[in-house]
Order: sequence, then structure tokens, then C-alpha cells
Amino acid sequence: MIDRRPFNSLGGANHGWLNAKHHFSFASYNDQGRMGWGALRVWNDDTIAPQTGFPPHPHADMEIITYVREGAITHQDSLGNKGRTVAGDVQVMSAGTGITHAEYNLENSNTQIFQIWIMPDDHGKPPSWGTKPFPMGDRSGRFVTLASGFKEDTDALPLRTDARVLGATLKAGETAVYELDGSRYAYLVPAKGKLDVNGVTLDTRDGAAIRDETKLTVTALEDSELVLVDSAP
Repeated sequence: MIDRRPFNSLGGANHGWLNAKHHFSFASYNDQGRMGWGALRVWNDDTIAPQTGFPPHPHADMEIITYVREGAITHQDSLGNKGRTVAGDVQVMSAGTGITHAEYNLENSNTQIFQIWIMPDDHGKPPSWGTKPFPMGDRSGRFVTLASGFKEDTDALPLRTDARVLGATLKAGETAVYELDGSRYAYLVPAKGKLDVNGVTLDTRDGAAIRDETKLTVTALEDSELVLVDSAP
């Protein structure tokens, strides 16, 4: 089952400095049919104006993954971590028992991000943060795991949840295959381009809520960049 969720059907709000689209209920957007997907709770598609951002605010008990689509995001937190994550790269914050952080676009043009929240399996652990580059060329024509709660994914940023976040870049006509346990929940969004996923067409920034599938055959109908979350029910 693949439920296409067109970009123009998403909730959201334009705050001037922030134009936010929400794949699931978030803030003032409340849709009882879109409260999450398995352990995936939030997928926000944010465009942040230059020299603006999110001032310090707290989080707890959530795995927060930021995938930068364009520009760069600058992070600082109550642990003393500071870092700048650029387009194509990823940061992960495990909020744990509690952390306060701020995220700013200190660039001279818009920054676009996917911010993904996944509910953790482990509670009571100290918070942590990390960032890592993932060169586009390394995921050309194939899926690469960007963040993971599985020990075998040693090259990925660590998560405290039974989930993977994967990325791929496909040239027009290329196909990548992802084997999926039929009991799992997956959610896929093309950051750029147009895709066919098991016969379902997705345009840029559409969402696909996937379950009861054992294999995802993803074919690029034009040059594409995509993000996939594979999570527990």
C-alpha cells in the first residue's frame, strides 16, 4: 500500500521568516488522519529566510534528524555543541532527558530543510548531537543509510530508535531498490525531481506513506534526490 500525499495537500503556515509545510499534524495543523506513520512523528519541509531561524527552545525524548536540501543550517545547544550543516548533509539530535538548542540560517540566501522526528525506543539517556557529510556522489544510483538505530550501519549517524533514514540520488531513468520488511512503515519524499515508486508517481516534495510492501522499486522519471524513512510500526 502506497498512499501518495501531494505537496499541495500538506498542512503548514507561512510566518514570513519561515515557510513551513507539515506532512503530519504539527503546531496549529491538526489532521487526525495524519498523526504520524509508525514511529515517525514529524516530517516538516521548512524554508528559512536568510539571517533568521529558530531561537533557543527545549526538546526531550525525541530523535530529531535534519536533512539540509539547500543552503546551510547552524546549530548550537545547551551542551556546548556548535556546527554548520550544508546541503546534502545531515545532523541528528537525540534529545534524551532534555536539551535546549537553536537553529539559524546564517547564509545570504534561503535554507531549505527536512526536519524529521522519530520517537525513541530508549528513554532516560543523556542528550547528544552530531553532524556528518554525505557526498551526493556516494549515493548516486543507490540508497545510502544516513542515520540509523541498527548497529550494523556503522557509517551512519546513530539513532536511539528502530529506524533508518536513507538517501539516494538518481539520474533520469535510473532505478534503485530497497528491500523492506512487510511489517515496517516507510515514508518517502523526493527532495528534487519526479519518481515512480512501485507504480505510484511522486512529484517533488510529495510524500508517500508505505506499508505492507516488501520491496520498493524507485525509478527516476527525471534527475531526482530522495529521502526515505524505514521505521517500526
